[in-house]
Amino acid sequence: MRRRYRLAGLDHTRAMWSLGQLGLLLVLGHSVPAWAQATGQDWLDQKMGTWYRSASRAAPGHWGIAVADQDGRVLWSINPDDPLIPASTVKVFTTGFARSVLGSSARRPTRVVGSGIVDPATGEWIGSWGLELNGDPSFERGPGAGPTLYDLALQLATAGVRKLVGPLNVQTTDGAADAVYPSAWSRHHFGRLFAPLIGPITINENLVWVVVQPGSRPGARPRMVAESPDGIGSMVSISATTRSGRRSRLALRGRADGGWVVTGTIGVRAKPRRLAAVAPDPKVVLRAAWNRALQKAGITWNPSSFVGAPPTAAPRVLAEVSSPPLDSLASEINRRSLNYGAELLLQWAGGRETPASRLMQHVEQVTGAGAGLQLVDGSGLSYEDRVTARTFISYLAKFPATPEGRNFPQLLPANGTGTLYRLASGLPSEGVVRAKTGTLAQVANVVGYLGRDDGVLLVALLYNGSRPWAARKVEWKLFRELGAHGVVIPSDTLPETVLPHLGGEEESDFVPAWKADSADTTIEDDSIPAPPPDSTSRH
Repeated sequence: MRRRYRLAGLDHTRAMWSLGQLGLLLVLGHSVPAWAQATGQDWLDQKMGTWYRSASRAAPGHWGIAVADQDGRVLWSINPDDPLIPASTVKVFTTGFARSVLGSSARRPTRVVGSGIVDPATGEWIGSWGLELNGDPSFERGPGAGPTLYDLALQLATAGVRKLVGPLNVQTTDGAADAVYPSAWSRHHFGRLFAPLIGPITINENLVWVVVQPGSRPGARPRMVAESPDGIGSMVSISATTRSGRRSRLALRGRADGGWVVTGTIGVRAKPRRLAAVAPDPKVVLRAAWNRALQKAGITWNPSSFVGAPPTAAPRVLAEVSSPPLDSLASEINRRSLNYGAELLLQWAGGRETPASRLMQHVEQVTGAGAGLQLVDGSGLSYEDRVTARTFISYLAKFPATPEGRNFPQLLPANGTGTLYRLASGLPSEGVVRAKTGTLAQVANVVGYLGRDDGVLLVALLYNGSRPWAARKVEWKLFRELGAHGVVIPSDTLPETVLPHLGGEEESDFVPAWKADSADTTIEDDSIPAPPPDSTSRH
């Protein structure tokens, strides 16, 4: 393997403990850490050299490595300029790009729009109506996990609507109202839970799931006891049977009509099983979920064509919910390594025509260089993406220094959380590391920040080879060794506002314009916990 080392001198005031710092430790009776007893560069050189010799034996392949100080000065590196497959570490760029374009507090709206009036005698909406979906990653994931269709239906009911007539019309503010499989992704991933359809039509991450429990005795039909989104139970049939014992072999298979069937067997003493699948046509799922939401809100829906003169007034917002702030969305997308969410952020910030090109321009603008950079998606699920370790280091150093990058490291998972859950041990506390993983069949990468008393280290570990899980194991080992006496990475400043937990608010103060319009005198008028990181996503 071709190796290039760069051993740059450390900043004297930060990397080599000052006599004042060391003296203070002695005065207070604290022992000086072993890593501080030698010069910072010698210590880092010895640690990295020993680690790399072990890592290259455990995981032979193509490594691209760079370790730098918080200003981006590379202190130790191997192949830092070799373009490698980044996998989900691309999400670092995507969340930064979205923040730059949209701002940390941006929200994605979902609306009911239409033109008409409410019949005061019957409560029927007389006129046109439709759903406007704009790609909110958190939409319809269950109570407390994001805004829901029921929130919209309840606003209509509160305003006096008791009946809707007409087929479901779905629209968006940007292009076609659809959801498609990204052309940049390998067809090998099609239908897998971490690679659902992407587009403005978003409902429950464009996945469906049901929970099935055994029947009361062997031979009895199992029962469906939970579903998501609410309403898809009408689209699911069960042909599975209950058998003796505890073992289960169940599957959720698609039907020709767009629904699903539960097949196989479940033991009479087995625990309930959750089965999930990608929605092949999210609009069909949306229709079923909207029907259920209207029923719960006390609104009847006749999907036959509306009969009457078309309304002449321009469409108005009849009901509206919004996503959590962008920072909340970005934090969860990075923590769960949510491919679906990253692609929606990219389309939100970069449009639907050539968003990956705009993402590349953003990275080049921040880093001042584009050598070895190729991005074709926002999630990193494509095997065509290429990034160098040096580019990651430059971005990690420079983006937080921009106005849009304030507190950017806090959007990355902390050690012990999300895809960094295996770093729960071996470090002084949660928050010593803020980093993003990237994993594919032959890829194991980690890029991010590591807090130390003498400054924050920037680390980019890129591995492309045949032993990704061995590579990930030695990557965690390095973080534990470099961070054994680490400190929690601080925020730049106290946040201006406290961001709410990702999820829809229980109440909304939104007042539809059509209800408040005094000129129209006839009108009286944003769950299931996220699955473990390994179960639904490539990190």
